Amino acid sequence: MKISYNWLKQFIKIDWKSEETAALLTDLGLEVEIVDKYQSVKGGLEGIVVGHVLTCIQHPDADRLKITTVDLGNGVPVQIVCGATNVAAGQKVPVATIGTTLYDASGIAFIIKKGKIRGQESHGMICAEDELGLGDSHDGIMILDDALAAGTPASTVFKIENDEVFEIGLTPNRADAMSHLGTARDLRAGMLQSGVNVELITPSVSNFRVDKRTLKIDIDVKESKLAPRYCGVTISGIEVKPSPAWLQNRLKAIGINPKNNIVDVTNYVLHELGQPLHAFDAAKINGKILVQTLPAGTKFITLDDVERTLHEEDLMICDEKGPLCIAGVFGGKKSGVGEHTNSIFLESAYFNPVSIRKTAKRHQLNTDASFRFERGIDPTITAYALKRAALLIQEVAGGEITSDVVDMYPKKLEDFSVFLNFSKVAKIIGQELPKDTIKQILASLEIKINSVSDAGLGLTIPAYRVDVQREIDVIEEILRVYGYNNIKFSKKLNATVSNSPRNEDYKIQNLIATQLNSQGFNEMMANSLTTASYVALSEILKEEHNVTMLNPLSADLSTMRQSLLFSGLEAVSYNINRKNSDLKLFEFGKSYHNYLAGYEEKKHLTLFLSGNRNQENWTNAQKPSDFFLFKGYVHGILSRLGIQKTQNLPVTSDIFSEGIAIGCHKDTLVEFGVVKKSILKHFGIKQEVFFVDFNWALILKLISAKIKYTEIPKYPEVRRDLALLIDQNITYESIYNIARQTEKTLLKDINLFDVYQGQNLPEGKKSYALSFAIQDCSKTLTDAQIDKIMSKLQNNFITELGATLR
Repeated sequence: MKISYNWLKQFIKIDWKSEETAALLTDLGLEVEIVDKYQSVKGGLEGIVVGHVLTCIQHPDADRLKITTVDLGNGVPVQIVCGATNVAAGQKVPVATIGTTLYDASGIAFIIKKGKIRGQESHGMICAEDELGLGDSHDGIMILDDALAAGTPASTVFKIENDEVFEIGLTPNRADAMSHLGTARDLRAGMLQSGVNVELITPSVSNFRVDKRTLKIDIDVKESKLAPRYCGVTISGIEVKPSPAWLQNRLKAIGINPKNNIVDVTNYVLHELGQPLHAFDAAKINGKILVQTLPAGTKFITLDDVERTLHEEDLMICDEKGPLCIAGVFGGKKSGVGEHTNSIFLESAYFNPVSIRKTAKRHQLNTDASFRFERGIDPTITAYALKRAALLIQEVAGGEITSDVVDMYPKKLEDFSVFLNFSKVAKIIGQELPKDTIKQILASLEIKINSVSDAGLGLTIPAYRVDVQREIDVIEEILRVYGYNNIKFSKKLNATVSNSPRNEDYKIQNLIATQLNSQGFNEMMANSLTTASYVALSEILKEEHNVTMLNPLSADLSTMRQSLLFSGLEAVSYNINRKNSDLKLFEFGKSYHNYLAGYEEKKHLTLFLSGNRNQENWTNAQKPSDFFLFKGYVHGILSRLGIQKTQNLPVTSDIFSEGIAIGCHKDTLVEFGVVKKSILKHFGIKQEVFFVDFNWALILKLISAKIKYTEIPKYPEVRRDLALLIDQNITYESIYNIARQTEKTLLKDINLFDVYQGQNLPEGKKSYALSFAIQDCSKTLTDAQIDKIMSKLQNNFITELGATLR
């Protein structure tokens, strides 16, 4: 937000340097990021003086050049060669002296130097209007008033506006400060606290009066909840033309290009008081003004010549034939003010902030008006701002007020009531402030004190302070005006030793993050907001479990993620598309779910692996990452955490084409595998991606549990392998379940360690290589017992799955 210092001084009589004012505004929470200089003419006409042409003769060697002698007021006339056809002796002209910096039409600077033109010395430059930045004419040099004295600085002749502009990084909650009035109000409060007693001067509208009642336009507000207050007035007999210099300079200083006097006045009042206004060409309004919504699909052409499709919740300003304007957001092409407009209907309103924000986001429009409406403006100044604008329009465009002000305000927006406890103020601030100081600060912020007691104050907060509705908000206001830097603190440092648990979440995260970093992984942080369409990529995820935003920034950021997979794949795709295809990524994050029992957050650790293991060099050929490398990383994490009593389980998630789950105490601890190609295709990823999802809450539970141990078995564990040729549709889960049912006591672990599909296998077949760990904790197994178990397993695989041994 840009604030003109000259403009600000119209509200507060202040002679401080801009640096002092900027420092106070920053202390008040209106952080001044930079202070820029503004000049209505670039360079401020510095070095330009009034010259008196004493003589003018033809150049001996150029038909189009003249040699002039010019008095610059210092008693020493100078010779200047000039190419203008209208230069003549006796004229008063603007002269750029030696060393003056001028700017061309592109803003590029050039310096006037002493030189020779066709053999004749020239000590300056007699300037045209466009060369000084005072206009566009280049028909000849400017001829000035004969009454001006030679040597008079041109900056005093043309009344150059010199200003300083504060660039304020306004936080979204400070809707009350989105104007020069709001900034001045805060500045006054800060100055009063600093001991400088100043008055806040607001523009007077006492001269507002109805000249004639010849153009009345009725107003019908059909959606009073969306437009709680709506005001309008007509002005006739106006002349649309460029604005006067003072008005143009005010707007240019804050970065707004002037258009015409009517539009410029509405922009001026917007930035002066914070109240958006809109002017309609009254001749283009058919019947009365209707404030209403229209059926979904209605077409409407806005001022930028774009045809927009309206939503049924978009509030529109209409006449009896159709829409004229998107309320609070953008005007319509057909009803706008043009050069032939001679009467207008001027609108000033308070619109529902949520409604305006949704409409602006739907149509991807961000205007000065919507910026203010959607954050909440002051509903008490709607009519006042209308009168202020009407008077300014009369001043710069002529005309007469031809109707009464129509003010539709059926239900007044109430101020907020808050009780402020003195003890709470002292507790939060850390210092007991004098009660009189608190009262003075509240009064300077226009917060009304209704009741006073030993315990605290009963307060009424102005409706325009939408960010101050609780006691803690009032305390924050007191603190920022009192000054954070004025709070005293003790030089004594008190410290206590906290008894924090050894297995705190952040400590475990740092432990694993360090391990993964050492293995070449990079940590990523993805947005928790994502698109609702991702749930369609997995049958495990349900649309009804989505946690949706009531007021989303966009369709792509409308839902809280149910899985960390898809936001991670966005990062993988982004990197691959930028030639960074060898990836090792990990993320600690949460997923969000809307279950019947209520909302639930789940914490995860996820890993992504894709591309080659190592960078190619002359000693090592490139080798792609594979499932077993990835499995090693997973087991490395579990081993580092001391989680050992686990078992392999069939994976339940349908995001994997091949995968394994690892469980502990019948709970799934981690699932990992190869992401399905159909999912990768959705993100434009063509290379293989491995993904692992750790149940972080279960990990923390396991490592925080009491250590339990059992004696290491004295008797050896035996491993036997089988290579099975099976149909492609058979899953590891089927094999796992059959094996567990076949031998429940002695079979300790089952592991899938190789999968092969390709050449030398019958069509529709694949090969699984499995290992079986067999152990009896009470004795050593004999070969006969082991062979019997393996025979049972083999027979059941053949019988139930149609498997054959390779």
